[in-house]
Amino acid sequence: MTTENYKREKYKKLALGIVLDAIGMITFTLPFVGEFGDVIWAPLSAIIMTKMYKGKTGKIAGLASLLEELAPGLDIVPTFTLTWVYYYIVKGDKKEEEIIDIS
Repeated sequence: MTTENYKREKYKKLALGIVLDAIGMITFTLPFVGEFGDVIWAPLSAIIMTKMYKGKTGKIAGLASLLEELAPGLDIVPTFTLTWVYYYIVKGDKKEEEIIDIS
């Protein structure tokens, strides 16, 4: 994988995270439907999170996503976007440093 392809995938993950955060927030805005929607969305968001981010980060973020969606009033927290920021900016992405650009 080239550096360009890697960066493209990284930002696709950010865009997907923003969309998934929006889905989680939509359930917050729909009266009465929101609580039922959270029961369905919470485990799905946890599964998606663990698939998007492998290892310890994915497991912790998946649990955080599950709890955030189940807790009343916390749907507004952008868990997917915050995880992306943690993974790629705060923690720093070691994989990007290992990629050799062969173009």
